Amino acid sequence: MADKDKVRKPDQDQAGDMEKAGEIHEKKTRIPDRLPVLPLRDAVVFPFMALPLTISSKTFVKLIDDAMETEQNMFAISMINGPKREEEWTPGPEDVYAVGSVVTVVKMMRLPDDNVQCIVHGVSRARLSDFTPANPYMTARVTPFEEEEPDPRDKELQALAHNLRENFGKFAEASGNVPQEFVMMVMNLNDPNRLADVLSTVGNITPDERQKVLETVPLRKRLSKVNSLLLKSLEVVEIGNKIQNKVKDSMGKTQREYVLREQLKQIQEELGEKDEKSVEIDEFREKIQAAQMPEEANKAALRELDRLAKMPPSAAEYNVIRTYLEWLTDLPWAKTSEDNLDLKHAQKVLDQDHYGLEEVKDRIVEFLAVRRLKKDMKSPILCFVGPPGVGKTSMGRSIARAMNREFNRMSLGGVRDEAEIRGHRRTYVGALPGRLIHILRRAGTNNPVIMMDEVDKIGNDFRGDPASALLEVLDPEQNVDFLDHYLDVPFNLSKVMFIVTANVLHTIPSALRDRMEVIELPGYIEKEKLEIAKRYLIPRQIDANGLPAGHVVFPDKAVCHIIEEYTAEAGVRNIEREIGRVCRKVARDYSMGKSRKILITPAKIEKYLGKPKRQPSKAERLSVPGVAIGMAWTPVGGDILFIEANSMPGGKRLTLTGKLGDVMKESAQIALTYVRANSKKLGVPEDFYDKNDIHIHVPAGAIPKDGPSAGVTMFTALVSLLTGRRVRNDMSMTGEISLRGLVLPVGGIKEKVMAAQRAGVTTILMPDKNKVDYEEVPVEVRKKLQVHFIKTLNQLVKYAFEDESETGAGAASGKRRASAKKSTTRGKK
Repeated sequence: MADKDKVRKPDQDQAGDMEKAGEIHEKKTRIPDRLPVLPLRDAVVFPFMALPLTISSKTFVKLIDDAMETEQNMFAISMINGPKREEEWTPGPEDVYAVGSVVTVVKMMRLPDDNVQCIVHGVSRARLSDFTPANPYMTARVTPFEEEEPDPRDKELQALAHNLRENFGKFAEASGNVPQEFVMMVMNLNDPNRLADVLSTVGNITPDERQKVLETVPLRKRLSKVNSLLLKSLEVVEIGNKIQNKVKDSMGKTQREYVLREQLKQIQEELGEKDEKSVEIDEFREKIQAAQMPEEANKAALRELDRLAKMPPSAAEYNVIRTYLEWLTDLPWAKTSEDNLDLKHAQKVLDQDHYGLEEVKDRIVEFLAVRRLKKDMKSPILCFVGPPGVGKTSMGRSIARAMNREFNRMSLGGVRDEAEIRGHRRTYVGALPGRLIHILRRAGTNNPVIMMDEVDKIGNDFRGDPASALLEVLDPEQNVDFLDHYLDVPFNLSKVMFIVTANVLHTIPSALRDRMEVIELPGYIEKEKLEIAKRYLIPRQIDANGLPAGHVVFPDKAVCHIIEEYTAEAGVRNIEREIGRVCRKVARDYSMGKSRKILITPAKIEKYLGKPKRQPSKAERLSVPGVAIGMAWTPVGGDILFIEANSMPGGKRLTLTGKLGDVMKESAQIALTYVRANSKKLGVPEDFYDKNDIHIHVPAGAIPKDGPSAGVTMFTALVSLLTGRRVRNDMSMTGEISLRGLVLPVGGIKEKVMAAQRAGVTTILMPDKNKVDYEEVPVEVRKKLQVHFIKTLNQLVKYAFEDESETGAGAASGKRRASAKKSTTRGKK
């Protein structure tokens, strides 16, 4: 195989070689039918063209030697593929193109490393017919192509040749590296065949494109193809020149500006004036002195200021340092707003903005009281936990107003990048501080109230764990020296009052949860919702919808109708939406000229809002055995849960549906195991599991459900199914069960009880160990409920079912009902 030498510029010697090739072509009047094959890599030989080659393969060195001795022609053909390095490798027919050139060797020189350098001249295009094995080198049958003789009278052919010369002239002028001798030689070529072949070697034309030119025998097509390739090379050169000129202009402009600035600097010095850079340096120095930074931050600021003073404004890093100094000097290192420690004022503000939430209000007043006695106390880290719409975020605003502090809020929901908290290091392009530093700069004081919403919805991925970054921020012992990656100097966050909100606690990492003081904001009872609607929601919606004050009146009965018939939530957001819908209907009528005062009645509410969306007055009646009402706690508050059980012919298979979690499935397994183990005591046929399959379903199957508190409800539904006794329709229950029949305590009692009462339940069964939690339920709710605290499943059976006379399953059990009433524990009066 042969490698093409480094690409040479066409020069006078090459033009001489081409003339010599023409003389040889005249001598070679007959080409043999079979010629030795010289495969070329990344090179194409054209007729009348000279090409330098370096030969390293022993086989092809011998071929060159023989060709020189016998003045024999060779067939040079380009390879389609082959080894990247020179090896003793023999290509096959599939490795070479079908068209090549008959060549002759006109010059050869041996090198010290046994390689050979030679120059070959093309004689004629030819097509390869077949290969013969290498002995000692390959030969092939070749069929030369007849060159098309140009007609001097063909105007179109002359125009193509003329156009090709003109484009070549433009290319030579644009590139600037084509020798003038070669240009003159091309311009004097009258043979269109030679012109097309010569110019196919000019410019950025790839070996594959040159091979296509070699294979194109018709003269017109060949001229057109070479012309298009030359135009493409010309376009590349012109674009490169344009870019080069832009770079030169830019560099010239920069140098010119530098010289002018230096001259301006000397002129200003003579006049006693300062340039913009000097003025900016002096301003930064004054800002650093006024900022009263800690020692470490002050040193860092002065160090960067010295670098800025020594750096020309045109430097790339100039604006980076300038931005950094702006952040350092704009932060409120020593600016502290004065707290309003008037406890009566604080209590008044909190009561004005929120109805209820006494625990939160008491905690804020306690903080202010201690702050009056101890000025240097650290601010607490409060965590408000509760369902949506109970006033967590608005309570934070009220706290800031009561204390006369700036209020800022940042949402953490969906945050996955640790840099959102700590910022980016300055080594990154476009780096900025974290959101905390942004908030402090915007607040203008170092002791604002910062509310971090939705901390339970923080994510994490390859960019870090924001929850872990908050461990330092929300720890009063560590945030004294909070280090933002961008600032790279400590900032004291201990004066900031952080308030964190969440819907649930279990998704917050335990280490982060341990650093916060958790205050639960439960859902509102109906009385509280009524007061909130009257005091805040109705006036706000009347004003938001442009109605005059007093034009629309909402009596208590109408508001209660909206609460009971159109909403089912722990908070008050949906109530405000429904009130807003009513106000919009009234505003439409008012805009149409109906200006008389409107009294909203339940009938008008149904006219404006449509038919009631729910019937919360009474829980759904349990008309068949196998259904029981449980109580659930969700991130949006409490709710009741219907659990259904059914059986079918089969044997020893338990099916659970309703998108249940693993813990809830385990509760169903435990309930079934206890029923089987105590079937005789419970009045259940002992062989029920041998002949039947059991199916337990929790409706609302699209909603995921999990937790152990449905254990007693699943047990009750199973016993009801297998004994044929109906569960009381006014009763709901909650509690975890064990294999020994114990009823274990569960969480969320307050939310569950309030949800059950809203749904019309009047009797509740709950674990005995949840008595303390039940005391947190508002007195108004406890007065309406009858609660039984149970320790075992045997006690549950006594209370959960209707009298046998009502179900037709046997004699009346009035004694059991009487004993149940004696053991009933009512709410605190």
